[in-house]
Parts: sequence; C-alpha cells; structure tokens
Amino acid sequence: MARHHNINGNIVPFTEAEEAEWDAREAAYAEQKANEVSVESKDYVNKRKSAYPSIGDQLDMLWHSIDQNPELKSKYFDFYEAIKAVKVKYPKNG
Repeated sequence: MARHHNINGNIVPFTEAEEAEWDAREAAYAEQKANEVSVESKDYVNKRKSAYPSIGDQLDMLWHSIDQNPELKSKYFDFYEAIKAVKVKYPKNG
C-alpha cells in the first residue's frame, strides 16, 4: 500500500525518497524493538541461570527422587545404577 500525505484534505503520494526514508525508519524501529526483546530475553536467562541450583545439585535431587520411587528406579534404571555405583564406591563417610 502506497503511503501518502494529507495536506489540507488533499491526498498527496509520497515521493520515492519519502518512501525510502519511511522504510528506513520502520526498519530501524523494528530493529530497536528486536534488540529490546533480545535484552529482556537475556536478562530472563541470566536471572534463571543464577537462581538454579548447580547441575550437580540438580542431578543429586533427581537421583534421590528416583531412589525413593520403585517405578522411577525401573524406568530410569541405567541412570540410577550409574549414579548409585559411584555413590557406593565413594560414600560420604569414606
């Protein structure tokens, strides 16, 4: 759709230069908005990253959850047994 001016009730089409200038402004605005979303997204990611427990703690919580549930022990048998083997080999009291 072609752009136009409304000058005293008269519809005057944009010149090619005006169209190009308007296109450039719209592109700059879109880029600015995209960068704002990107910064917000990064802020969101950084806040989550600093709030999560460490990966080791997450895996330990997962293992203990599986350890307390026979159905999960069966379902995640390989994971459970691999972690259990290390825990048995290197106990907390050892």
